Amino acid sequence: MENRWTLVDSAATLKIAAEEITAADVIAVDTEYDSFRYFFDKLCLLQIQTGDETWLIDQMAGLDMTFLGKVFDNQDVLKIFHAGDNDIRILKRDYSFSFRNIFDTHRAASLLGMRQLALSRLLESCLGVVLEKKLQRSRWDLRPLSIEQLNYAALDTAYLPPLYKKLAAELWEKGLVKEAERIFLGLTEVVWRPRDIDQGGHRKIPGYRQLTTVQRERLRLLYSWRFDTAQKTDRACFMLLSDQQLVSLARVDEISAEKIVGPGLLSSAGAKRFGSEIMDILIQVHPPKASFVS
Repeated sequence: MENRWTLVDSAATLKIAAEEITAADVIAVDTEYDSFRYFFDKLCLLQIQTGDETWLIDQMAGLDMTFLGKVFDNQDVLKIFHAGDNDIRILKRDYSFSFRNIFDTHRAASLLGMRQLALSRLLESCLGVVLEKKLQRSRWDLRPLSIEQLNYAALDTAYLPPLYKKLAAELWEKGLVKEAERIFLGLTEVVWRPRDIDQGGHRKIPGYRQLTTVQRERLRLLYSWRFDTAQKTDRACFMLLSDQQLVSLARVDEISAEKIVGPGLLSSAGAKRFGSEIMDILIQVHPPKASFVS
């Protein structure tokens, strides 16, 4: 099967893609997003397959995606996803789209009792197609995207229509169509929700048990500060400070601008960015003063 795709990163190419997509009765949909480096999943690429062509729509090109609202909400257009829960959540979050008439190959395979549910496994077992998944952690947020990345992204939707046909036929044969439709309807109703902090998450950090009471309280405050700062700056928590940096900072005895900088603590750049905030947190919690009985 030829892997045909078109990169859509301009108003001109979007117009062509929109005409093809809105004319299709069946489309396969996938996304590439970065949930590793960002606090909020960052949508980077939207893949929509129509017939033999996959349209790779650059979500960082500032294109008008309004036309897709009618497509996704059209009961007469079948939308094929694979494990589309988060794709749908992110598209709803970013564009307020609504969805009707979807088929999810991951959920269908699960309902049929299949155990190997990854797309590559399903394609191999159901269609005899070997699909390598090596670029899932690729930097989808950087431009330009490489030809290797674009080929990879297009393959995620290229085989969804034939996989859908095979799984749909098996659902029909086993009398599971109504149950599948109920499951798919539930997927259309998923919504994106912001992450909440794990209030006890600081206790799970290696080294917590070896801390004093004061140091544990400092770690709790640092952990909360990191979460809030990551949310405000839309960066992954670990990219601000690692867990072990939090522990090391909680252990600092002499609180000064010099003492919070060094190996395992803040870098010089980190100290410039939020050294004063770290200092304020550490100063909040003091060891208990010794008392003397005369």
